[in-house]
Amino acid sequence: MKKTVEDIDVRGKRVLVRCDFNVPLDGSGRITDDRRIRCALPTIKRLLDGGGRLILMSHLGRPKGDGPEDRKKFTLAPVAKRLSELIGKPVELTSECVGEEVSAAVAAMKEGDVVLLENLRFNPPETIKDKAAAANAALREQKDNFAEALAELADVYINDAFGTCHRDNASMLTVPQMMEGKPRVVGYLVRKELEFLGGAVADPVRPFVCVLGGAKVSDKLGVIQSLLAKCDTILVGGAMAYTFLKADGLEVGKSLVEEDLLETARSLRVEAGDKLKLPADSVVAAEIKEGAVVQVVEGAIPSNQMGLDIGPKTVSRYREIVCGAKTIVWNGPMGVIETPPFDRGTMAMASAMAQATDAGAVTIIGGGDSAAAVDKAGLDERMSHVSTGGGASLEFLEGKTFAAIDVLDDA
Repeated sequence: MKKTVEDIDVRGKRVLVRCDFNVPLDGSGRITDDRRIRCALPTIKRLLDGGGRLILMSHLGRPKGDGPEDRKKFTLAPVAKRLSELIGKPVELTSECVGEEVSAAVAAMKEGDVVLLENLRFNPPETIKDKAAAANAALREQKDNFAEALAELADVYINDAFGTCHRDNASMLTVPQMMEGKPRVVGYLVRKELEFLGGAVADPVRPFVCVLGGAKVSDKLGVIQSLLAKCDTILVGGAMAYTFLKADGLEVGKSLVEEDLLETARSLRVEAGDKLKLPADSVVAAEIKEGAVVQVVEGAIPSNQMGLDIGPKTVSRYREIVCGAKTIVWNGPMGVIETPPFDRGTMAMASAMAQATDAGAVTIIGGGDSAAAVDKAGLDERMSHVSTGGGASLEFLEGKTFAAIDVLDDA
């Protein structure tokens, strides 16, 4: 158990908050989904009500450096604007995240002021991995100097960026390491993630069902292996299902298959027995495009077709299992959700999850495309918890520990 924002007094103090404002933007730089900003509001409002001076930091996208094109494309300016609207007060965006301008802005802050530092990833030291830093003194010095400049800005450190907790970025790990002796706690969002995801794994109410989809078995291999010992049923969908089906000896046409994992898939099928369920039918087409001629196929898929979604028989079967469960974790779409009609299986699972919640089950959406799907379906409010972490959620479900959380103060 880690200390939280409720365990500290921030009045008059400079509070450095690592947020996850990595929101999607359209071609004009407009935010298309502000959920991650809204998820940060409980922590931000608590700190403002407590009289803190808030210094917020985040990354956005994957800038390659500090060039003008990246600065224009990945600036946090849209985030500052939207956050200001949500909290009803100005949010000052600095043009850098360390340096004289930032120090001056922080020195001028009063209680209740909010400063947002520009994209952390404009600074290469932010993403230097600890393994690389340990092997290279020059890289270690760069990362340490950058982290030290951030650490010196504040009296308190708060981690409220669950989606990045599995990374050893400077702002996530090196900064709190350098702030030893000062309060270092989790925000409400990270606390909620740990409670739901941790509870689902450690002490689930049974039946415990895991729904896994997405493109590749390799992306979910660790989760499958970990959850086999913990859950009662694993429902597999998405393109990853066709690696398992081919491993079973079924012809899958042009469907996406990881040939190098067929033997691993066979071993998992033997280990899992009846616990791991595969689609009984598929929606197939010759190509992925809206308006494509589709058909539902049970058994072998024709050589000129590819499986692009779970079929109606599978939807019915999976829905029955989900609606009879008491704890359900879902990560990964059931089909190619970007291209209708191959989103129908995913939408049907979102509806089943909502129905299960209404019946008293704990339903956890593991971030990424699954979170986008329940949001698109307008069902996000009917889930027990929608995670803000994609890769972080998967690693947490695997049972991995996060150094960025371990370093924080214990309750």
